[in-house]
Amino acid sequence: MTAETMEGHRPSAARTRVLDTATRLFYREGVHTVGIDRIIAEADVAKATFYKHFPSKDDLVRAYVSDQSTRQRAAVATVDAASAREKLMAIFAFMCEFGAGPAYRGCPFVNTAAEYPDPGHPVRQAIAEHRRWTRDLYRDLLAADGHPDAERTADILLLLRDGLVVGFDLDDPVAVRAAVREALTRVLGTGEGVSPPRA
Repeated sequence: MTAETMEGHRPSAARTRVLDTATRLFYREGVHTVGIDRIIAEADVAKATFYKHFPSKDDLVRAYVSDQSTRQRAAVATVDAASAREKLMAIFAFMCEFGAGPAYRGCPFVNTAAEYPDPGHPVRQAIAEHRRWTRDLYRDLLAADGHPDAERTADILLLLRDGLVVGFDLDDPVAVRAAVREALTRVLGTGEGVSPPRA
């Protein structure tokens, strides 16, 4: 994180271009496949500018992971639902919608974790932080819905999420959506008036 972002200032246009370029390339092609020189060229910044904002490629990858987490948190915040259960169902429905789309290339967190096997690496720590947030989100929504075992069920939903993001990358999207719908029905029950993700 640079001084400008730590102080709450808007990131520079050059930093934003670098991060946007890296996000596009990392998601489409993988982190280790894409070199710094290519990112610098496609972002149209000087090498010195790149290193001013990102002292190493790992710093850029960590920023990429953190930015993806920020975007997902913002997306969840916009979900308008009448109840905690409906919000939880809507989150999984959104994941199904995105996973079945033509631009889907897997989960950026899972993809990046596969390239950083050391759990103690700062990139993996950023991924772990996002996973903790995701699990806590599920737990809090389950608790708000009155679920009798929100902690354990949050673990189950996190595993369902992991299976979903891999399944849409490898399997038939229609079958994955049906499996997600069935899993949510079994874990949560759909509740009166609440529909699970469409098959």
